[in-house]
Amino acid sequence: MLENDFERGKIDLTLFIKRVNEHILLVQVYVDDIIFGSTDSSLCKGFACIMQGELTFFLGLQIKQMENRTFISQSKYCKEVLKNFGMDTAKEASTPMGTSCYFAKDESGIEVNQTMFRGMIGSLLYLTASRPDIMQYVCMCARFQANPKKYLKGTACF
Repeated sequence: MLENDFERGKIDLTLFIKRVNEHILLVQVYVDDIIFGSTDSSLCKGFACIMQGELTFFLGLQIKQMENRTFISQSKYCKEVLKNFGMDTAKEASTPMGTSCYFAKDESGIEVNQTMFRGMIGSLLYLTASRPDIMQYVCMCARFQANPKKYLKGTACF
């Protein structure tokens, strides 16, 4: 990047900036992922040609670029989360949750592995990037991270 007239960001060393006249091209590199944008679309097109491809996957987000819109999905990430927590073979069930329900601590319930429970919550919080509809439910479960108990057979609050 530096050999192609980019400057490295002063605070974030994975950010690269290229100035062409009054326009800028920003390139963010994360491990083996790259995302970029510019104030001039021709700079983006030129950079995309150099990189020989378009953004399709970034930090767990699947990205499909179309002519007039961009579609973002986390279906692959979701499948990986289910597999990581041994729930990839579980059957789906519609379990709507009321918006005014109240959970209380269950001191007599069966304890679960707190590290695994927190991992589940963290994974689900990341999933809310493309699924804001589950935010309320994930946050309700997150309130019990200090002392999670079994809620349904084989699961913890899910």
